[in-house]
Amino acid sequence: MTSSLTSTEAATWRDYFWMTKPRVISLLLFTTLTTLFIAAKGWPGLGLFTVTFIGGYMAAASANVFNMVIDRDIDARMRRTAKRPTVTAKVSTLDALLFAGALMVGSFLLLWLGANLTAALLAMAGLGWYVLVYTLFMKRRYWSNIVIGGAAGAFPPLVGWAAVTGDLSLFAWYLFLIIFFWTPVHFWALAIMIKDDYAAVGVPMLPVVRGDQETALQIGSYAILTTVISLIPVLMGELRLFYLVCAVLLGGLLLLRSWQLYRTQERRVTVSLYKYSMLYLALLFVAMAVDRAT
Repeated sequence: MTSSLTSTEAATWRDYFWMTKPRVISLLLFTTLTTLFIAAKGWPGLGLFTVTFIGGYMAAASANVFNMVIDRDIDARMRRTAKRPTVTAKVSTLDALLFAGALMVGSFLLLWLGANLTAALLAMAGLGWYVLVYTLFMKRRYWSNIVIGGAAGAFPPLVGWAAVTGDLSLFAWYLFLIIFFWTPVHFWALAIMIKDDYAAVGVPMLPVVRGDQETALQIGSYAILTTVISLIPVLMGELRLFYLVCAVLLGGLLLLRSWQLYRTQERRVTVSLYKYSMLYLALLFVAMAVDRAT
């Protein structure tokens, strides 16, 4: 009854905007933009910054809209997603697909013409990985979905780096690896918090199939890997003392929060790690940008 009533309402620009999941995009976009500063060793220029901001947002937004269309059946059965426009039919499936397609094409053209072809192709690779590998292939089949599929979230710094340099260095791939190993720490903390929703719709997230304790152990393992990998660029000579101090302090707190979660999976501890993991990644990339610019 609710869905049919809602479907008679006309969609507004706000519906389309929230379909892009701006809160989810914000951290990914932040790593893209800070990487511009890291690659340029300072201000990359207003034009490139603006193009990468808009083009990066459009690529991530397109992936999220495609995700909403594909997952509308399970979204309808989860409390936190039941009111999405693709579920209530406020935005039709066709309109949502057209919107996602327009964002995808617009992103590619903007990044290609405003930055370079490498950056545009990398943005499309991240989009494709999220939609095809994570959403369509892995999400509903494997508990490791976020490990492999979550690699899509590690593409943004590659886009930022390529936008400045036109290519990818070994250091750029280390930025990719930092986010790749950070993602399970962040997402599995969230998954513990909303595991009942996933269980209700049969999505095999790690806490659902292995339990909270095993998930906390896996989180700790990935937190260790993230912290170690974050220090490697210093050994490569790409970053210096300022970043080293920041990375050690930030990583130490990440390990502490992960250890606390391993000891007890109480909601307050899980929420604390989840929120800190976002702050950790943001501050780590800021530290890199500052270190490279000074």
